[in-house]
Amino acid sequence: MTVDRDVFQFIREHVRSVWALELLLRLKHDPERCWTVEELVSDLRASHSLVSDNLTAFESAGLVAADERGCFRYQPAAAVLARVCDDLDAAYRAKPVTVIRWISAPAERLQSLADAFKFKGKDQ
Repeated sequence: MTVDRDVFQFIREHVRSVWALELLLRLKHDPERCWTVEELVSDLRASHSLVSDNLTAFESAGLVAADERGCFRYQPAAAVLARVCDDLDAAYRAKPVTVIRWISAPAERLQSLADAFKFKGKDQ
């Protein structure tokens, strides 16, 4: 499985931790459901601040939307965001350890990986 440069860029810009990834994927896997912060805290066994901070970042990035009740749902603002989230989801299901390493990699190392992929092309 190859993952294109967009996934590397997306991780670097929007996925600050494995918790953030798990939160995003939880919302993505049930896009019709509107989650409260408390439900997500309980479901993910995460802290309130961790969930709130990541929801705020995802909302700013156009990945989730909040309603008037303060519930959040997965709602990418553009098709390209939905596609990259789909690619990230597939990569995480196929090779979770690899994706965790990408999330944990320092920005310089992640850029090197992205640059290496760009030069090798998708057929390698």
